[in-house]
Amino acid sequence: MTHFILSGIAVYPVKSLAGIHANSWPVTEKGFQHDRKWMIIDPNRQFLSQRKLPEMALIKTALTPKNLILSAPGMEDLFLPIKPVDGQLINSTIWHDQCDAHSVSKEADQWLSDFLKQDCQLVYQPDEVIRPVDPDYAKPSDKVAFSDGFPFLIIAENSLTVLNNEMQLNLAMTRFRPNLVISGCPGYAEDSWREISIGTIDFRLPKPCSRCSIPTIDPETAQTGKEPLITLNRTRKWQNNVYFGQNALHNQCGQLSVGDTVHIKLTGAKQPPI
Repeated sequence: MTHFILSGIAVYPVKSLAGIHANSWPVTEKGFQHDRKWMIIDPNRQFLSQRKLPEMALIKTALTPKNLILSAPGMEDLFLPIKPVDGQLINSTIWHDQCDAHSVSKEADQWLSDFLKQDCQLVYQPDEVIRPVDPDYAKPSDKVAFSDGFPFLIIAENSLTVLNNEMQLNLAMTRFRPNLVISGCPGYAEDSWREISIGTIDFRLPKPCSRCSIPTIDPETAQTGKEPLITLNRTRKWQNNVYFGQNALHNQCGQLSVGDTVHIKLTGAKQPPI
């Protein structure tokens, strides 16, 4: 049985804002605790992301036992309760999904609208709200918060090494927004993984992650470039999409820690097949 090492953990409390890197983090039914529990929507109740507003990358997030903290250049830090008082029920849209959400506070809406220079609203997903994962790739019991579609994104460290060598650049892994980074395996080894375990938790990897424009955004400056999409279009294109990393679903709750052993339990044909 092949095994590697979990070398990175990242949690993104607010969809499309900066993430938090951790040494250890709890895994709940919907994925990492607090991951994509909050989301920013526009006046039409459509989710907002860096695809439309690259400056969302500049808003940093932090978590304490009591608060979600947002910080951004030129703004006073915003402290929000980690367990919000139930606000107004809002039916919001993520891609093709209609998701129940609750408003957070007028203060949060104003803070975000001021920084992003767009009328917007912060919402959160209460624990009792169930958003199922696409049944084409998941079990009926699989749940997710406000992620694009899956609770986890897995990338091997050496996949980025291969891509950076092809680009002759040194882009950071943060551009690709994985939850789990694996070391010790060859580049793009994750393309053939179907079932793995990390520590005490088993994962299924049903499909590769198609990439949008977000990895072209420098998370430190919010400036947009052309890479890595130019190189991914040349090296990782399949059926009119480009792919980097693998979406994943988990079978148990528990705790993951950097240094956990990663066992490859089942492999298959490469996804994408290139």
